[in-house]
Amino acid sequence: ITDRKMAERASRESDERFQLVTKATNDVIWDWNLIEDSLWWNDNLRAMFGHDPAQVGNSLQFWVEHIHPDDRNNVLSELYAVFNSDALTWQAEYRFIHANGKAQSVVDRGFITRDSSGKAIRMVGSMVDVTELREMDERLRQSQKLEAVGHLTGGIAHDFNNLLTVILGNSEFIHEQLAGQPDLQQLAEMTITAAERGAELTNRLLAFARRQALQPKRVNINKLVADTLGLLKRALNEDIELKFVETEKLWPAEIDPGQLEVALLNLAINARDAMPEGGRLIIETANTLLDEAYAQDQTDVNPGDYVQVSVSDSGTGMPGNIVSQAFDPFFTTKVLGKGSGLGLSMVYGFVKQSGGHARIYSEEDEGTTIRLYFPRAVTTTDDIPYEAPREIEPRGGSEHILAVEDDAQVRTYVVTLLENLGYRVTAARSGAEALEILSQHRDIDLLFTDVVMPGGINGRQLSEQALNIHPDMKVLFTSGYSENAIIHNGRLDRGVQLISKPYHREQLAVKLREILDPS
Repeated sequence: ITDRKMAERASRESDERFQLVTKATNDVIWDWNLIEDSLWWNDNLRAMFGHDPAQVGNSLQFWVEHIHPDDRNNVLSELYAVFNSDALTWQAEYRFIHANGKAQSVVDRGFITRDSSGKAIRMVGSMVDVTELREMDERLRQSQKLEAVGHLTGGIAHDFNNLLTVILGNSEFIHEQLAGQPDLQQLAEMTITAAERGAELTNRLLAFARRQALQPKRVNINKLVADTLGLLKRALNEDIELKFVETEKLWPAEIDPGQLEVALLNLAINARDAMPEGGRLIIETANTLLDEAYAQDQTDVNPGDYVQVSVSDSGTGMPGNIVSQAFDPFFTTKVLGKGSGLGLSMVYGFVKQSGGHARIYSEEDEGTTIRLYFPRAVTTTDDIPYEAPREIEPRGGSEHILAVEDDAQVRTYVVTLLENLGYRVTAARSGAEALEILSQHRDIDLLFTDVVMPGGINGRQLSEQALNIHPDMKVLFTSGYSENAIIHNGRLDRGVQLISKPYHREQLAVKLREILDPS
């Protein structure tokens, strides 16, 4: 009986090694006897998925019932197709239901033993939880997709805003000339409104693309939100209660206050649409630490101190598949014509360009909370109130302005606008031509130049050389998309004055007097 004893000993040693392996690994190990139709699990089933192997029994039914219903038929059909072939391995990725009811992504691998006739008689395998890995892959995919779309939208903004500058400016001029002809004046008003909506759309695209020119200031967000509540109330329905819960001794944040107001307004409008029968909208502020552990689980998050702004509603909420797409550009659940799908993507772009972080928490019928995290500003002042810009009357002047613009239509419009405001104007098509003019004219008070120009000299380079010629000359930049000439790390360089295209005549008039008149 030597051979039998040796075989029994080898079998016993093999079983012992198998038991040791199942204890040494972090994977869920299973052993399926297809002849007896019994399934064995190691103890990691409890550690990973919350199910006690001693209580689930050895029936295959437990495994089948805990495969996500949407994945079950596909997994089983592929499994039995492998059994009916001559393959020795099987692998599947599907969702497995944890004891707490949560679906977790798993990769399941099995190795098949067959008898002499080729029939599958046993399969041993391992199950690995890849939920966190798949979530990180999805976040990375979303980040790459947003970045790609951002480059595209930023690239077209310059030309589009040049067109809108001409359309908006000429429409305003025509509107004034049609005084006394209300029917034609109404058509001009419609053109102005359409141009403004186009400008708003472009601004949202630039915000999403993280290409807008932010002008950050150190502000107390409590004060800023409190000052914005009146605007938010007007945007909400009367049956929506608005509440602001502020944290005392809130850290200061260095952000563009105007863009935060726009972001809060967008979030309030989204919340309003999610509460058609009324509800509550709560805005909260808090000092928050995002630690290393949190940063490792997120994409593009630096650990550190943040000022948190939360906007919560009691509305309809969103399922998980909608939440994962909510920051995508042009994604909207609203009916056609009721939304561009750029509101949340604009908010997301502004927060990321500010060096911050944004998260959405939502469940169907339970409401939605959107949390914005802005880096804490390093300062010794505990309370820095947000100060609104000083009021300046839109009026003209008599100073000499050098207008530099490579687009012929925009250049003609700008020259006409400035002359109508009373200024003496000299025009140039390029940086090189502007430098030649500057060397010949000593009485130029202000350089009004586009940022992005062909010919090897952009607006920033022109201004640096121009100030070497006329050190006391003022400079005003304009651009529909300024690339990196005057914006670095998402922020307008210190001391730089910029008016973004397209602009109204009154906006330009105010900006010019703001620069030319000492405060």
